[in-house]
Amino acid sequence: MIFMQRTRLYAFLLTSLLYLSAHAGPPKYSNDFMYIGVGAHNFGLGNAVVASTNDVTAGYWNPAGLTRIKSNIQFSFMHNEYFAGIAKYDYAGIAFPLDSNKHAFAINFLRFGVDDIPNTLELIDADGSVNYDNVKSFSVGNYGILLSYARTILPNLSLGATAKIVHNKAGGFAKSWGFGIDIGAMYSIKDFKIGLTVKDITTTFNAWSYSFTDREKQILASTSNEIPKSSTEITLPRIQLGVSYSKVFKDKIELSAELDWEITTDGKRNTLVSTKKVSMDPRIGVELGLWHIFYLRGGVNNFQKVLNSRGKSTFTVQPNIGVGLRFRNIVFVDYAYTDVGKASENQYSHVVSLKVGISKRKRKTENATLINAPETAPAETKDSSTEPIITPEQNQVK
Repeated sequence: MIFMQRTRLYAFLLTSLLYLSAHAGPPKYSNDFMYIGVGAHNFGLGNAVVASTNDVTAGYWNPAGLTRIKSNIQFSFMHNEYFAGIAKYDYAGIAFPLDSNKHAFAINFLRFGVDDIPNTLELIDADGSVNYDNVKSFSVGNYGILLSYARTILPNLSLGATAKIVHNKAGGFAKSWGFGIDIGAMYSIKDFKIGLTVKDITTTFNAWSYSFTDREKQILASTSNEIPKSSTEITLPRIQLGVSYSKVFKDKIELSAELDWEITTDGKRNTLVSTKKVSMDPRIGVELGLWHIFYLRGGVNNFQKVLNSRGKSTFTVQPNIGVGLRFRNIVFVDYAYTDVGKASENQYSHVVSLKVGISKRKRKTENATLINAPETAPAETKDSSTEPIITPEQNQVK
């Protein structure tokens, strides 16, 4: 019974993937795994981090935030599972400054995949008998590689860009390659920060190709399944705009809050503000830090309109909570209790991520040119005690 349930779920996931990839045009949820998010810290804030992100995950959220990293090198890892462990979502990233604190570079990697999917196309032999020995396993994986660069233009303004390589693969049946670009900007005004990210500004495309044997094509046709053909799928731009406020009290208590708006351009969605061409969805996050060690977080996002049991339309919201532990800007351990999204009807998940920084980043001064440059010894000065003392009488001309 369990095997049949899992097989049906696997078949549904595979059929959905093949169906979406087989139809050209700008579907609403193209490359949707790229928008789940990364980092338990950010999940706990309801993903309201476009203006405040300042770690390795900035390469994903807003590449301009990479210039705010306080370590020479920073690593981050995250693992999460959905559908009772059937689907796995993994993330890893590394970021570091280049020749000065005005530049930063990052590489981030994402994978959302389902493994050990039984291939039942050969389950029934030619004589009509069921042969479980013919069942083999394959994987469906979505991969993303993000290459980011950021530069500080002015003391309170930084810009960044992320080049994305997207790869989707469904066993040996289907695969695609895609490319896109994100750009971001951050501007600081005293205790306020403004962030802007335009994802897929060039529109991200996926070029799909398929490979089926004649036997597999025959089985698909006999079961009324569509045989997909090579096609191109595009992802339209989306804009993320945020404003954050942060304050430190008595050098022990940190308080920050942020409001973000995500604007999609692929048509009407089930969001708080929705039109035929553009939809807008807010995100709100609050964080409280104590002694620069312990952090409590909360956020809300995914405002959606649903029908209740009486058939009336009401708005729902997804709450998120999280905690964090920091040790001297070196080790960060974050936890979040969150959901992928209300529309997916997934259960809430426990997300844990780890960040590690190596050597505290030194801010550039007027006399320093490199972050890691060795300190120069002070210029030698003459000791006045070794100079002969000339009295006014000696200085007089005889």
